[in-house]
Amino acid sequence: MSARLVLLGPPGAGKGTQAARLAERLGVPAISTGDIFRANIKGGTELGRQAQEYSSRGALVPDEITNAMVRDRLAEPDTAEGFLLDGYPRNVAQVDELATILADAGLTLDLAVEITADPEVVAARLLKRAEIEGREDDTADVIRHRLDVYAEQTAPISDVYAAQGLLVRVDGIGEVDEVTARLLSAIGTAAR
Repeated sequence: MSARLVLLGPPGAGKGTQAARLAERLGVPAISTGDIFRANIKGGTELGRQAQEYSSRGALVPDEITNAMVRDRLAEPDTAEGFLLDGYPRNVAQVDELATILADAGLTLDLAVEITADPEVVAARLLKRAEIEGREDDTADVIRHRLDVYAEQTAPISDVYAAQGLLVRVDGIGEVDEVTARLLSAIGTAAR
């Protein structure tokens, strides 16, 4: 079964962990925008140089650059049977761009899967992770700000995908294996 999926959810909901697990089970690459940025920067591509200019001064990489990197990545041979995007689209304009990228290849998105989690729980998770990993810049205020930014910018994506009949929501709270099982069940049920 081919699977072209977008994984959504707030910071701390476990997207990275679940993306890797789902990709392995589904036999498709997990593609995070962070990995795409790092690969382009390390590879010295023109897009990588442009992205580096923004990220080195702490600015968000503009949509045009991000969109071009995603378009290039989705054209790679390992995505022929599908992919799982983590971290893209991050705004409604990128939802439209992803639809265009796929349409240009004669494809459509199969599903947008949103991992839901109580903001208090994810804030506690992120604070604990910051403590374990020594992330001194991840204070309670910074974490709450990141969750607010997510709610403002990224959460509206859910509404777009829901209106298109492509959204499934899965509770992200619980043991890692439980959440993976819930996600696989939701993907399998929705894919039928």
